[in-house]
Amino acid sequence: MHAVTYRYSALERVVFGQSAASAIISEVDRIGRRRVFVVTSRSVALSAPFKKIVEALGERRVGVYSEVTAHGPRECVISGSAAARLAEPDLLLAIGGGSVIDAAKLMLLCLRHDIAKVDGLDAYRGFPAADSSVRPADESRWLRLIAIPTTLSAAEFTWFGGAYDAERRVKDPYGHPMMVPQAIILDPAATLATPLLLFLSTGMKAVDHAAERLASLSVEPLTEALATQALRLLSRGLPEVLKNPADLDARLDCQKGMAIAMVGPSAGVGVGASHAIGHVLGGHSGVSHGHTSCILLPPVMAWNRVANDDRQKLISEALGRPDVDAGTALSELVRRLGLPQRLRDVGVRREEFPAIAEKVLHDFAIRGNPRPVTVTAQVMEILDLAW
Repeated sequence: MHAVTYRYSALERVVFGQSAASAIISEVDRIGRRRVFVVTSRSVALSAPFKKIVEALGERRVGVYSEVTAHGPRECVISGSAAARLAEPDLLLAIGGGSVIDAAKLMLLCLRHDIAKVDGLDAYRGFPAADSSVRPADESRWLRLIAIPTTLSAAEFTWFGGAYDAERRVKDPYGHPMMVPQAIILDPAATLATPLLLFLSTGMKAVDHAAERLASLSVEPLTEALATQALRLLSRGLPEVLKNPADLDARLDCQKGMAIAMVGPSAGVGVGASHAIGHVLGGHSGVSHGHTSCILLPPVMAWNRVANDDRQKLISEALGRPDVDAGTALSELVRRLGLPQRLRDVGVRREEFPAIAEKVLHDFAIRGNPRPVTVTAQVMEILDLAW
């Protein structure tokens, strides 16, 4: 008998398909907040959707920090926290992709514990033993967050986030039950200013979330059902967005698929080597997480096939390609979207493989891989397949 426990986080609401400018006012009023500090990146801050949302906030907006850069460097987290501290907000609002949302989540940690220097984050690095469904005794002292994502990375659905340590060239995880957003607003119009290839590549990250969990040996019925539907929605929606970037229905299909793919963590269903290697490539080689999923997911499926072939057949079926193996079906989708397929295409050098492989063994996600990965030689095999 396989024991399963579902853990529901402090995320209260996910709003689909409503104008973000109106939804944010409804959510701010619902939770009784009046001083909103906005976290974003320079590129998003220049976009029309961002300006519309900020304009809707009116006097509720008490400040904007728009300096978050790729992979959310720890320095951005600290400087953003300092700016927020001066503004004295009662709510943070993150508008952007995964780096922006992760940075905002870590800013909550900094504001709660008065962390004012980069090395102050060291004590909180890694995953605590806390249960994400248990509210801490100091819950009332935590500032909360609302997220309006502009990509499909799904960072907003987790109670942990990553921050890049430039000195060690590692993106470390940090987690706390109160770091998960209080509400998420999924408005397809908010994604219109996102570069098309970025939207599509983060869509493959959402595919990765669903595929690795559907292929997991510890999967259970709810995760299996929703991961399957997520793959159907994403494999249908992403090509439609490529064909017609203005298609809001297709973009909403992608957002729905991205969201339901994230039920797995609530049931304790982990990801595997694609995520683990992707985490490392982000920090070590500067490769975006969307691209790492495009490149790694097919070869990881091929390498794992001896351990979970039956489960991989479910992926092929969900993608509408039951006649081919999962790795091939996923590779076809990446090629159809015009996204990178090889490590060499994104500037990763073969001589870096040993250092990358060593870091992968220490990444939390590798423990969930269906075929055990215990030595660097095994990681090197996957990297060779992806080269």
